[in-house]
Amino acid sequence: MFTLTEVSKSYGGRTLFEDVTLTINRTDRLGLVGPNGAGKSTLFKLILGQEEPTTGLITSQRGATVGFLPQESAPVGEQTVLELATSHLEDEDGYGSFDGTLVAKAKRILKGLSFRDTDYDRPARELSGGWVMRAHLARLLVQEPDLLMLDEPTNHLDLETLLWFQEYLVSYPGGIVLISHDREFLNHLVTGILEIRGSALFDYTGNFDSFLEQRAAREQQQLAAFKNQQREIARLQEFADRFRAKASKASQAQAKLKQIARMDRIDAPQAAAATVDFSFPQPDQSGQRVMTLRGLDFAYGSHVVYRGLEFQVERGERTVLVGPNGAGKSTLLKLLAGVLTPQAGERDVGLKVKIGYFSQYRSEMLDSSRTVMEEVFDTPRLVRETDVRALLGCFLFREDDVKKKVGVLSGGEKSRLALVKLLLDPPNFLLMDEPTTHLDMGSIDAVIAALSEFTGTLIFISHDVYFIRALATKVVHVNAGRLTPYAGGYDYYLEKSKAVNARAALTSGLQNGRPPEAPKAVASAPAPAKAAPSKADTRSQRERKEQNAEARRQVSAQRKLVSGIEADIARLEERQAALTQELQRPETYTEPGRAVALNTEMRQIAAEIGAKTTAWESAAGRLEYLEREAAD
Repeated sequence: MFTLTEVSKSYGGRTLFEDVTLTINRTDRLGLVGPNGAGKSTLFKLILGQEEPTTGLITSQRGATVGFLPQESAPVGEQTVLELATSHLEDEDGYGSFDGTLVAKAKRILKGLSFRDTDYDRPARELSGGWVMRAHLARLLVQEPDLLMLDEPTNHLDLETLLWFQEYLVSYPGGIVLISHDREFLNHLVTGILEIRGSALFDYTGNFDSFLEQRAAREQQQLAAFKNQQREIARLQEFADRFRAKASKASQAQAKLKQIARMDRIDAPQAAAATVDFSFPQPDQSGQRVMTLRGLDFAYGSHVVYRGLEFQVERGERTVLVGPNGAGKSTLLKLLAGVLTPQAGERDVGLKVKIGYFSQYRSEMLDSSRTVMEEVFDTPRLVRETDVRALLGCFLFREDDVKKKVGVLSGGEKSRLALVKLLLDPPNFLLMDEPTTHLDMGSIDAVIAALSEFTGTLIFISHDVYFIRALATKVVHVNAGRLTPYAGGYDYYLEKSKAVNARAALTSGLQNGRPPEAPKAVASAPAPAKAAPSKADTRSQRERKEQNAEARRQVSAQRKLVSGIEADIARLEERQAALTQELQRPETYTEPGRAVALNTEMRQIAAEIGAKTTAWESAAGRLEYLEREAAD
């Protein structure tokens, strides 16, 4: 649909990329990656015709439609959410008229993006920036343009909405080109990667993991070829230097120099772009019990979020909060941080606990009127300017960057600045809400590396599955004011929550005396009278009855096996709940060694539940197979 031929783009003497040649087809699923500032968004603007290339040509297929979602601040007028989702761009002044034929589709997509039915008639201008972006995303999905161009589309999505969006795009009928720092999202969706690096565009096939492997192999090959050529150049140059002064060898020496001049030089592999380089200063150790919430009530006006909330945090835990949008994850984080005050209940902070809160909205943590340097010096600790400048340099704030006003910083720069402030006054209980938003992949890797070495306690919210998998050792699912803990990482949570849902469905079916989703019997007309059966027919009927009886016996035995495993899991889960309650009691920690013993048993219980769940899945699968065979 689009072809770029030898395209270059420069700003004020700085070349972002040059001689880019690229074709985008209707079936392409491409991820555009590269460090912040490499020119990804600029390349989008060139394709969209919002900017002109410095050199080169961009052509498009006649009639091809394009939908674009910017990273930030899409326009909104006086429409309701539903009207915006069903509108189309008419001209530069605003969006077009309401299209009633798309209402059903728009509502389905809005619901997938976590809008409620009551939101449809709300004026879109009343929404926060993130929800406005979701409404515009819905508009693009309703329109289904031939090519979707998405700039960091997951920034404003919670984890569950992201997973819905990811699956929706898998079956999208057009082409997709997206900029994203979310590796799992790219791995799940794209079939090709475009990398902007060192003013060049490199094209790779496969998903993001495949791209990393291919790039590493290409760099190794390039390095080997570069070294071989440098050795050959050195050999030829040495011959020329040694013999150019000798008359008998002068012509040969000149020949060697000409050979060097004719070589097509191989460049050394380009060094990786600068990324954040830091580690958390290890804080003073807190007590074993970091924080306890007892009987907390919290509501926004008439909207009740929590009623009688109980929650305990232990030292050294790395917990991720997951759950649908609006379930109360950010509210829980703010209650823990003391940013919000509950209407009832008790918030008990443990011994020597020092809290650090990293807000999803970086503007809440920073003063936009200050310079970077002024903002950093606003810390309870006394710090030297040389130390501050060194730390800012690690976070890519160099030279005149420290004089910039906070208000003009990009999203990534604000995230890095907020991290600097945390490092200058390190907490031992760190609460982070979407810490990877606006960070590039190198910076995300640096944050993961630093938090992996962090000796304090961490609770965070993230929609980045790669980030979650790298850090979380515990998952708490938040939904409708209820907290469900999972004593394992993200993959354990997925396995366990899936098994619980499947087990509930199967148990419901068994209680009804039939397997789940079994077809209802259909009455048929009476069969016509048949002749008396022969001896062979009688023997065959007897064998079939015996086979049916054996099938029923196997089904009955398998049902007992499944029920037995379910009973074991229920018993283990009851013990797990009892242990959790005991660990939440302050008196538990007055008995020496009691908390350690309880935590050890908790880990053993979690391992047993995992093993039993695996056995249940196998047994339940066998039961479904036997039931199908018996039905046939």
